Amino acid sequence: MRVLVISDIHANLQALEAVLAAAPAHDVAWNLGDVVGYGANPNEAIDRVRGLGNLIVRGNHDRACAGLMGIEDFSENAARAVRWTQRVLNKERREWLRALAAGPVTPEDVPGTSCVHGSPLDEDEYVFTFNDARPSLREAAARITFFGHTHVQGGFASNGEEFFHLTPDLGGGDEAEEAELPLRAGARYLLNPGSVGQPRDGDWRPAFAFYDSARSLLVWHRVPYRVVEAQKRIRAAGLPEFLADRLSEGQ
Repeated sequence: MRVLVISDIHANLQALEAVLAAAPAHDVAWNLGDVVGYGANPNEAIDRVRGLGNLIVRGNHDRACAGLMGIEDFSENAARAVRWTQRVLNKERREWLRALAAGPVTPEDVPGTSCVHGSPLDEDEYVFTFNDARPSLREAAARITFFGHTHVQGGFASNGEEFFHLTPDLGGGDEAEEAELPLRAGARYLLNPGSVGQPRDGDWRPAFAFYDSARSLLVWHRVPYRVVEAQKRIRAAGLPEFLADRLSEGQ
């Protein structure tokens, strides 16, 4: 099975379109959540994602914008973006967000895999470090878990005795790049495709991943996009300036 894995679009339509244009031929698409929040095109992003079909789990911004959780723990900029998104979403799209499944979700056609937003143990947990990753690698039902939420492309692995931090070997810059990760039989993985719409790993380019289950191969991707257009739309919407500025910095 050839799988496109995306996460954390955050209503950045320009980044999403660049990712879909660059994505290799695939059989299914798995979306790890946070379709909305921060960006200026929530309705359009939802419509584009719905057109992909296949598997999608909810993110915390999806829940907040749908009114399923409070925003008292959100930053000021994130909370402002949630309130703005709530105003511009129509009822039908809001109900679609409300109906999204909580992770972990197990894909029917690819045994041994699972999809979550935060972690297999808590959909809101951030997995940044070895200490964060160890419990999930030990306790996750699936051997390979795809997760998002951190906006950092990479992941973790364990052979049962040792833990490994996985970082794509990419040079940065303004061109498209990719990095392959052969997956070892018997090892357990937490794999993050990175953020489509708001990368925070020092690379401004939208991130995604491609998983080939037949070849047991993951490929991390970065692609350029019309970041200035995305920034213009955020500013025109009256969203916080910081949310526009950070897109060109990858922070």
